Amino acid sequence: MATRDKERDALEAQVKALKELIEVAKAVVSTLDLDTVLQAILTSAMHFAETPAGSVGLYDENKHELSLHAHSGLTADFIKKERWDVSPGGLTEQVLKAREIFFVENTATANFSQNPMMVREGIQSLVCVPLTFGDRVMGVLYLDDFVPRVFDKERMNLLSVLSSFAAMAIYNAKLHNRTKLLAITDALTGLYNHRHFHHIFSIEMGRCKRYHKDLSIIMLDVDDFKKFNDRYGHSTGDLVLTSIGELIAGTLRGVDYAFRYGGEEFIVLLPETRLEQAFQVAERLRQIIETETATKFTKLAGHGVTVSVGVASYPVDADKKDQLFEKVDALLYQAKVFGKNKVYYSKEETAV
Repeated sequence: MATRDKERDALEAQVKALKELIEVAKAVVSTLDLDTVLQAILTSAMHFAETPAGSVGLYDENKHELSLHAHSGLTADFIKKERWDVSPGGLTEQVLKAREIFFVENTATANFSQNPMMVREGIQSLVCVPLTFGDRVMGVLYLDDFVPRVFDKERMNLLSVLSSFAAMAIYNAKLHNRTKLLAITDALTGLYNHRHFHHIFSIEMGRCKRYHKDLSIIMLDVDDFKKFNDRYGHSTGDLVLTSIGELIAGTLRGVDYAFRYGGEEFIVLLPETRLEQAFQVAERLRQIIETETATKFTKLAGHGVTVSVGVASYPVDADKKDQLFEKVDALLYQAKVFGKNKVYYSKEETAV
C-alpha cells in the first residue's frame, strides 16, 4: 500500500510539473518582443526551479561572448557588466560545448574554474540551461541560489523542454526584430529611413513639448552629387553615401537619431540639444565629411565631397513640427545658394 501511495504521489508530482511547464511554454511563446520573451523565460524558469535569482545571456558566436538581457534577484554590482567573454575552462564554455543542462549543487566543490563575480555574488548552487535552436546556441539561462542545494533531477530535466520553447521564442523574436528593423532602415547607409524620420520626429517633438525640452534638427545635403555620380559612376556615389552614413553614425551620441532622408540628403535629430550645441555638432559633421571623404576617395575619384548644412531648433525657431522642418530646409537651401560647404543656422541666418 505504501509503495502504491509513493507511486501515486510521484505521478501526481510529475503531472503537476508538466502542467506548470505547459504554462511556462505558453508564457514564453506569447509575444514577439525580445525583452518580454527573455523576462518571461527567466521568471517562469525561476518559479519552476524554485530559485531566488537568475539571468539570461544571449550568445554571440562570432565574438564568443554573452550579453546580459534579463536578470532577477542579483545585485547591481553583478549586473552592471552587460557583456562578458566566454572564459576557457569555465562553466559556460562547458555548457556551450556540451549543449546539455549542467547542475552545480555546490560551487565550492565544482570541477570548473570559478568566476570571481559569481563568488563575490555569493552564488553557491546553480543550473545552467543552454538555449539551442537547431544547430545554433541562442543563449544560456542561469538559475542561481545562494546556498548549496540538491536539485530535483527529474524536475530539472524538464527544463530541457522549456529550453526548446525558449530558444524557438528567442529566434522568432530576433527574426521579428530584424524584419521590423529592415522596414525602418535605409539599405545603403544603415541609417533610419525617410518614413521612420517622420515617426520619430513626431514622437520627439511631442516629448519636448510635454517636458519643455529643446530639440534640434540638422539637415545635410551632399554638394554637386549629381555631377559626382555622372563623372565617377553610381557605384562610387553609393560608396560615398555609405561612408557619410558611417561618419554621421560614428559622430553622434547614443540618444541622437540619424536618417537618410532621400537621395543625397541626411537628417539628424538631437533631443534636448540647444541651437548653439547643435551648430557645433553640424560644423563637426561638415568638417569630418570633408576631411574623411577626401582621404578615402582621393585614389578612386581624385577628391572627396562636401556637404551644405542647415540647423534649426525648437522652440527658438518654430513651435510646430512642420514649421521647424520648413525652417531647416530653407536654411539648407541658403547654404547651397551662398557658396556650399557651409553650415547655416537660424539664429542670425548667416553662414559660418
